[in-house]
Amino acid sequence: MWRYCYTICKNIVRIFEAVKTMTDYTKLSKTRPDEYTEEVKYRYVQYISEVMQKTGNIETEVYGEENLPKDGGYMMFPNHEGKYDVYGIVSVHKQPCTFVIDIKKSNGIFIKQITDSLEAKRLDKQNNRQAMTVINEVAKEVANGRKYILFPEGKFDNKKKNSLIEFKSGCFKICLKSKVPIVPVVLIDSYKPYNSWCFGKIKTQVHYLEPIFYDEYKELSTHEIAELVKSRIASKIEEVTGNNAVE
Repeated sequence: MWRYCYTICKNIVRIFEAVKTMTDYTKLSKTRPDEYTEEVKYRYVQYISEVMQKTGNIETEVYGEENLPKDGGYMMFPNHEGKYDVYGIVSVHKQPCTFVIDIKKSNGIFIKQITDSLEAKRLDKQNNRQAMTVINEVAKEVANGRKYILFPEGKFDNKKKNSLIEFKSGCFKICLKSKVPIVPVVLIDSYKPYNSWCFGKIKTQVHYLEPIFYDEYKELSTHEIAELVKSRIASKIEEVTGNNAVE
């Protein structure tokens, strides 16, 4: 956790500059969309992620990029390890993508600007109607080609460290509505940068697993899809770490 505080303090001037830049980009993208495109905004967030990695002495390795569908939108479902997770994926995901975030966590300084800049979706877990609206919006956007990150565990626990908790099956309604590929994503040691007291250089890993296409999951319930994705992520975690990932 010291690393997160150190990174923020070390980059405090850059952070204020980044907040202003992302705020400006978000506003300008509404009036000058041809200039301030999704690509432009995404590359800036990638730059911020790279600065944070360099300052925090963090390296993120990526595996399985060949598994990402070449065309169209898809849903990425990673295990949730900590505050670094989105930064880690964004830093290595070459095409613009965005994410779904708990509304309570989305309005802090810096994360608010990233959420707005990437046009991420804020999910109110206490409001079923709002949650269904978000599911429908994401399903429509991903069917039209956007790439989304959604954490099916819904939260992270500082104690779980490369293990899994229950997957929320409701988020997989998006896939049944949009019929897009599901990409299970495995994060290894992603809790270490900002949710542990590890010292020295840290290496994290992002593994894109083989996609699950609509024909493979269309006859399954959301619960069955959740268990399928969870089992594939658990198998990869066990393969990489040697530990049983399911509590």
